[in-house]
Amino acid sequence: MKRQLPVAKTQIPQTFNQIAHRYDFLNHLLSFGVDKYWRNKMVDALPKDNNNLTILDLATGTGDVAIQFAQKYPGIKKIIGCDPADNMMAIGEKKVRRLNLSHLIEFKSGNAHNLPFADESFDVVSMAFGLRNIPDMERGLSEIHRVLRRGGRAIILEFSIPENTIVKGPYLLYFKHILPAVGGIVSRNHKAYKYLNQSVEDFPMVSEIKFKMEKNKLAVYARPLSFGIATLYVATKT
Repeated sequence: MKRQLPVAKTQIPQTFNQIAHRYDFLNHLLSFGVDKYWRNKMVDALPKDNNNLTILDLATGTGDVAIQFAQKYPGIKKIIGCDPADNMMAIGEKKVRRLNLSHLIEFKSGNAHNLPFADESFDVVSMAFGLRNIPDMERGLSEIHRVLRRGGRAIILEFSIPENTIVKGPYLLYFKHILPAVGGIVSRNHKAYKYLNQSVEDFPMVSEIKFKMEKNKLAVYARPLSFGIATLYVATKT
């Protein structure tokens, strides 16, 4: 039986709205800047022929992934950042305007269970650290499959538990005790960062995520990053 999370997954949008003002700072601080490296690897997974692509960035938050796509690939046609946490996207919109990327990036409120887009609307669907927050993951993966064009690519970045015991011990010590304490103090929301720790520990193993994706007709390979602290899933709609 799974333990009860500090924050119900249905309440995640409200939680992110509450910590939006400190989210970017804490991401970089608590990951020692490695989150930028992970997102770079994610952005590098775009198809080589990337001109005129339309991209949906799910769980876009403050828009970091969408912005990196736009900056690295100027031939992209359109990027839509989608998230149920409006305060997070409001910060993203300010960043996009400041970087003069409003012609490429727009934001739309929505959740992964019922995406507000037509079938086969996108060439690429990306998601960074959002898969474990979806209350019904299978439904979310089904929606990703629905909005992707045939042959389109899903690029998903998510936390995972390292298999290497030398790495796993210190990682769990930091993730269980130090990260929630620092994150809670700086954000003034202790539940949010306790949720982060517990949701990662309770998240299915990489092999199970791959199985769920393949079940939803997404042919996938998984690449561990930073000794397995994060995993990059790159899938093609079949």
